[in-house]
Amino acid sequence: MNRAARVLELLAERGQSLAAAESLTGGLVAAELTSVPGASKVFLGSVTAYATALKRDLLGVDELLLGEHGAVDPEVALQMAVGARVRLGADWGLATTGVAGPDPQDGQPVGTVYVAVAGPVGAGKVVALRLNGDRAEIRRESVRSVLELLGDELSGNGRAQDTEQNGGN
Repeated sequence: MNRAARVLELLAERGQSLAAAESLTGGLVAAELTSVPGASKVFLGSVTAYATALKRDLLGVDELLLGEHGAVDPEVALQMAVGARVRLGADWGLATTGVAGPDPQDGQPVGTVYVAVAGPVGAGKVVALRLNGDRAEIRRESVRSVLELLGDELSGNGRAQDTEQNGGN
């Protein structure tokens, strides 16, 4: 069973819903989730907030945070996940933000990615990734990583703290 199917199954077992906020993945998380038959039972929808202003206006990311740190930041990722959860009315929210390339952004090198999950209880979780590969590989690995993070949280295997991971070669 793939990651998307697994998280959707875990959510269905709990009677909970999911929403997504995506930046660098540009809708790939939503596409992965909706490729699973029956996803509509738990997946409510997503916001693809590529522009920084949309992160602020649609997802409620703090304007000062965006001004000081830019959109590629762990706290931005967490606020995006919370924004998706709250604004779309879901139990769980997840988010992706980062630099897929070809150029650096906000002073961050290509391959810098933050994925986040916010649930109904607790502060949420962010994972910092340092990914290798081309733009498509970085985006695919970001999708895989955010779904893995959500799966870990839902199955009780959440990491004790933020981690850094290196992607494919």
